Amino acid sequence: MIRNVIFYLTMILLTIPLCCIAIFSSAFDKKGIWIHSNISVPWAKLLLFISGIRVSVTGLENITKGKQYIFATNHQSYFDILALLSFIPVPFAFIMKEELMAIPLLGKAMQSAGYLGISREDPRKAIHGINKAIEKVKQGFSLVIFPEGTRSLDGKLNEFKRGAFNLALKTKLDIVPVAIDGSFRIVKKGRLYINKGSFKLKILPPIPTSSISKKEIPNLVIRVKNTIEENLKHDS
Repeated sequence: MIRNVIFYLTMILLTIPLCCIAIFSSAFDKKGIWIHSNISVPWAKLLLFISGIRVSVTGLENITKGKQYIFATNHQSYFDILALLSFIPVPFAFIMKEELMAIPLLGKAMQSAGYLGISREDPRKAIHGINKAIEKVKQGFSLVIFPEGTRSLDGKLNEFKRGAFNLALKTKLDIVPVAIDGSFRIVKKGRLYINKGSFKLKILPPIPTSSISKKEIPNLVIRVKNTIEENLKHDS
């Protein structure tokens, strides 16, 4: 309980001023790469350290620094965000649901870091969001997508949405499947209490997409989902 209090108190006291700094910094860091590397990443590493949660990371050898990717990851808890920020060694933009960008202060700070919200309800706005994601790639960012669109209650994969994979067709970036295994036990969806423990972050070999066609997108979705599924344990 004490660790929980310390964690959330630190999160509040740290996040509010850092959000303000990020928003102010966007005046000279238009792309958001500096904000991502010097605000988002240290913020995540500090919170992960204070939480006492251990993350076992494998597969870093699958990432070549200086190269861009689309990281497609399952989603089990908000600790996934902390782990991805802490351990993926290339600058990236989160692609998330549009509603998160409406959170006061935090939403604006995430925009300042180059992160994007894409509508799940309005096709026109979704296309606009995809075009903005393509622009982020041109600016040097990799992308992190959550094909399930929401967190899993029990660690098992939800249905993968095809829309996120259209970015592969547009950008021709290799897709890196990322399996997050066990973080749903750390914080249950809809709750705040942090349980003691650890989870795994598995960065899997890239899947080339340079020659992919539109009709092959469904097979790509299945391949990525199966790759992640094979790296999850279901002993919940």
